[in-house]
Amino acid sequence: MKNSYWLRSGFYTLSEKGTALLFGFGGAMLLFRLLPKETFGVWVLFLSITSILEVGRIGLLQNALVKYLATRDGEEAGRITTASFVLNGILTTLIVLLLLGLSPLAGKLFDAPDLAALLRIYCLTTVALIPFFQCNYIQQANLDFKGIFWGNLVKGGVLFAFIVGMFLTKNEITLTALAMVQIVAAIGASIVSWMFARRFARFSRRIDWDWVNRLFRFGIFVFGTNFCTQIYKNVDKLLLGLLPGGGKAAVAIYDAAIRVTNLTDVPTASMATMLFPQSARRVGQGHGAIKDLYEKAVGAILAFMLPCIVGVMIFAEWIILIVAGQGYEDAANVLRITILFGLFMPYAVQFGTVLDSIGRPRVNFVYTLASLVLTVILNVVFISLFGAYGAAAGTVLAYALTFVAMQMYLHKNLKVNALNPFVYMIEFYKTIFSQGLNGFQDKANMDATMAEND
Repeated sequence: MKNSYWLRSGFYTLSEKGTALLFGFGGAMLLFRLLPKETFGVWVLFLSITSILEVGRIGLLQNALVKYLATRDGEEAGRITTASFVLNGILTTLIVLLLLGLSPLAGKLFDAPDLAALLRIYCLTTVALIPFFQCNYIQQANLDFKGIFWGNLVKGGVLFAFIVGMFLTKNEITLTALAMVQIVAAIGASIVSWMFARRFARFSRRIDWDWVNRLFRFGIFVFGTNFCTQIYKNVDKLLLGLLPGGGKAAVAIYDAAIRVTNLTDVPTASMATMLFPQSARRVGQGHGAIKDLYEKAVGAILAFMLPCIVGVMIFAEWIILIVAGQGYEDAANVLRITILFGLFMPYAVQFGTVLDSIGRPRVNFVYTLASLVLTVILNVVFISLFGAYGAAAGTVLAYALTFVAMQMYLHKNLKVNALNPFVYMIEFYKTIFSQGLNGFQDKANMDATMAEND
């Protein structure tokens, strides 16, 4: 049963993360070729801003709802779900007001009038995503990831299909059209997610403001953490678009490298999705159980990560040529720097997941905020000196320093050893090799038996 959970959940979460990244990656490959470099840079800035807002909203809602629904049922589960919906609506309203109020300023700061129009259109998209996110959290709390996969498939697939269609028919594509298609994708994804989540959904006829308050108090630090984390992940691109050493074209070049680097997020994000509900349920077993989960999760991710990093280092020029095409050659050496993010991200992401699950979101928030400040400072200095290369170097240095601080905290409070994941990684390789060798020997024995029978 235990293995069944990890295999089933792993299949759907890896498929969901992989499919979403494939759509984003594949769409970007086509847009690199369909849009002028500066226009694509505006699209990247738009996605960076909206992703910060959405991930912040997810932080306020997701972990709190999953944590409480995982241990409650019946009428109380209904009160929790209704309270979460109310909180979702309130936060979405604030996001819409923020987008409407700040979109003109964003257009001026980045010298991109189209950016202001895109942010106003996105107000409709974020409203349409309310049921989508809510239904996904309900499914996650019930350890069911099938509907999450299909909902995200629709969300990413609609936009990707539109881009492919425009590419094949050689029609001109506009940023406004891309933003409008996002609205359609959000509506479709919400419908699909509800179809899968409705069998788990329980609602209360009245709003329990005590639960709204409890969810808010738990989620506010996760909101702050996720908000800062997403700024952390996008601040290099945003600063590159703002500072004199960068510009919209530099953002496009940098994004070509980051698109490849982001492929390493698939195993990290998937493991975090599976780890949180399991970690939340094992809190009562003591810190030893949490420690083992953390080290094994990071080790499993590193087993996939290290070969990818080595491969990218060797073939960076070819990879950029395939991904972005002619005109983006400078992105190859940027990629050789950004791919090093993959050494630190598994530790950082699982750090946040574990702290949230043991009820310490405040600590996670403080570390993330400090990391963000450090990243901003280093990027401002390095971008001014080296442009896109500076954005990559400043960010990887911030990741390395943050890694040291986080591991010191985990070692002090959970006795985590930063080297143990490498031990588990080696054991993982040994297991794979042993299974492969046994399979080869079994096949050889079977062939020998068949030969004797003949």
